[in-house]
Amino acid sequence: MSSDRKPSGKKRKNPFGTIVQIGDILVAEDVITEYFSCDYEVCKGCCCIIGDSGAPLEESELEPLEEHYPTYSKLMRPVGRAQVDKDGFFIVDRDGDIVTPVVDGSEECAYTTFDEKGNCFCSIERCFFNGSCNFRKPISCWLYPIRVQKLSSGGIALNLHRWDICADAYEKGRREGVRVYQFLREPLVAAYGEEFYEALCEAAKMILAD
Repeated sequence: MSSDRKPSGKKRKNPFGTIVQIGDILVAEDVITEYFSCDYEVCKGCCCIIGDSGAPLEESELEPLEEHYPTYSKLMRPVGRAQVDKDGFFIVDRDGDIVTPVVDGSEECAYTTFDEKGNCFCSIERCFFNGSCNFRKPISCWLYPIRVQKLSSGGIALNLHRWDICADAYEKGRREGVRVYQFLREPLVAAYGEEFYEALCEAAKMILAD
């Protein structure tokens, strides 16, 4: 493990709890202490159709969104394709963030698809799982309930976002003994690397031992 990926030796206290620093990444304590495990049988993927705006996008994701559109657009609803035709592959929301387009008159992400029972899915991820697309989905969706905040220092902060539609996921996590950082191992490794995740696990041992 490289030295710049080791957790900070001291716990930084603030009104919101302990902050763990790993390199230039700050991790809120509840990412480690809180339990979480998606309960799709209950929520039916409603996070794809409920929200203040579309899913946050990284600039590096804009090219693969466009590149793979001919593939995953086949699963999208006509209203979703019409919205992309109108707005493009992304929009800038009222906060100045780059996000996925949302179907006019609703909170539904344009890239949403539904099965015959009305369950919501990401059309991009469905294509990823069937092997027709090598872009899985926006990392902000994959990392949820972690939200990434860019800091003026050039680093980032990983904070836990609490949403009432995910109440059952927190309950399921408690029942199964799965914490947020454990549930999100795959996207955390994909976004920040194996060494970061190993350091996060070491920090979790220290915090949970208190």
